[in-house]
Amino acid sequence: MQKIGFAEALDSIVASDPRYQRDAYVFLRDALDYTTKQQKKTKGASVRHVAGPELLGGVRQYALKEFGPMVVTVLSYWGIRSTEDIGHMVFNLIGAGIFGKTEEDSIEDFKNVFDFHEAFVKPFEPEKRSHPDVPLGLPASAPKLS
Repeated sequence: MQKIGFAEALDSIVASDPRYQRDAYVFLRDALDYTTKQQKKTKGASVRHVAGPELLGGVRQYALKEFGPMVVTVLSYWGIRSTEDIGHMVFNLIGAGIFGKTEEDSIEDFKNVFDFHEAFVKPFEPEKRSHPDVPLGLPASAPKLS
């Protein structure tokens, strides 16, 4: 049996499960590469299997790095609205023979790991002012505008 290539696997996955855009799977593969490189940097060891929560941490970092404040818009456009969506994509890639898994891996590893608003929106929200009636850029001791 000939091993299927990534492009062919994506064709098959997107045809059978149209919830997620093709580009989302390319991003996920790139996020896995990013995650394994980050693990090499921090742990210095050879790359081992990446568990679901570890992958989600890498997806989070990589998405923020790549898309900045547009991250939720991009992910939503691709059909990704929760960590569970990423889990479904991972298991689609496992089913196609692109990603591997261990006996311990489960779709449950991806359920409610983090909230997208907390992970992707909050880092870009402006800081709350301690004195809301003082315009930004002025010290709190500045006279109030009437």
